[in-house]
Amino acid sequence: MSLTPIQVGRQICCLRKHLGLTQNQLGERLHVSFQAVSKWERGETLPDASLLPELARALETTIDFIMRGGDADMEKKPPEAFVRRTTIAQIREGVECFERAGQLLGKDSFFYMGAVGGINLKMNIDFETYMADPYTREAMVAEAALQAMMGGAYISLADIEESFQYPHWVENVREAAQRYGME
Repeated sequence: MSLTPIQVGRQICCLRKHLGLTQNQLGERLHVSFQAVSKWERGETLPDASLLPELARALETTIDFIMRGGDADMEKKPPEAFVRRTTIAQIREGVECFERAGQLLGKDSFFYMGAVGGINLKMNIDFETYMADPYTREAMVAEAALQAMMGGAYISLADIEESFQYPHWVENVREAAQRYGME
């Protein structure tokens, strides 16, 4: 099996989430930034070979299990080969549902506070602040789209091109979609 950064990144992400670690927490254990962990998980870079033993210990697994990374063939899959098909509009609606829950249930509701508190903790952000600014609001949608693709969702490149207001997010999500074999 040939090694691909995307497969390795998906494996690191799955293992990290299984342990309930944030990217920041994993980065602290390895003495690297959360941005480095994020780049690994998105398949932009691979962990330095010298970090692999420590990474395997932190993720409670073996180097081999991390490096074999899951599916052997991620190149140019047809849309029906993905786990599900979604759109940026659906992802945007899902993100906005958290905001709507605050309106419907009240921001002092345990349901709302728990959901938003979980997002804040896992992503190391302030959800309400991010949602108040159009650029960072769109960053939330872009991140949710990346997470959906990491989970096997198919999003068409045309949808990505048409659905974001800011070119920066179009570029980032499109590049990730192409790495995951979407056309």
